[in-house]
Amino acid sequence: MDIIDRASAGVRRRFAPVALALAGLLAAGCVHLPPRLRSGDALDPQEHVRLGSSYEAQGLRAEAVAQYEAAVRRDPACTEGWLALGNIAFMEGRFESAETSFRTALIAAPHHPGVCNNLAMTILARGGSLAEAEALARDALSQPGTLRPYILDTLANIQLRQRRYAEALDLVDQAEASTPADGALVRAQLKTTRDSIQAAAGVREYAPGQVPR
Repeated sequence: MDIIDRASAGVRRRFAPVALALAGLLAAGCVHLPPRLRSGDALDPQEHVRLGSSYEAQGLRAEAVAQYEAAVRRDPACTEGWLALGNIAFMEGRFESAETSFRTALIAAPHHPGVCNNLAMTILARGGSLAEAEALARDALSQPGTLRPYILDTLANIQLRQRRYAEALDLVDQAEASTPADGALVRAQLKTTRDSIQAAAGVREYAPGQVPR
C-alpha cells in the first residue's frame, strides 16, 4: 500500500465532520420527542428525520436508522432521510449502500451540496471514477452554503489520488482561508490532508504558495 492508498484509506475518518455538520441542520430544535409521537399518532417524514437525528446525536444508531427508513418509506423523495442513511452507511464502511442512498437523494434534490460532496467521497473511498467524483465535488462547490471547506478538502483528496499535488495543496490553502475562526475540527482535518499530500509529493516542508517538484 503506497502513500496515496494510505491517504485514501483515511477518507472515512475525514467524512465525520461533514456528516455532523449536516446532522446538526436536521437536529436543530429537535431535542424533545414530537407531541404526536407521545399520543401514538403517525409521524410525517420530516418528523421521522428529526427524531432520527436526535437518536443519532445520543449514539442510538439503530434507532436512528429505523426513523430514517420510516421517513423514506413515507416519502421516497425525502432527501434528508436518504442523506442520513448514506452518512451512517459510509461511516460503517458500507460504501455500496451509502452510494445507493446518496444517488437516490441526488435524484430527489439535484445539485444538493451535501449530497454531491458525500457521494464524491463515497466514490473516492471505494476506488470509483475520479472524474465523476471531481464533477460532483465541483457541483457541490458551486452551490451556496457553509460546507465550502469540507468540499475543498474532498477535492484536494481527489487531486491527491490523481497525483496533482500542486492543485491539491492550493485547494487546501483555499479551504483554510474559508474556514471560520472557530473551525478547529476542520483545520485539523485539513492539516491531515496537507500532510498526506506533502508525503506523497516528497515535500518535507511546505509553505503556502510553494509548488512541490
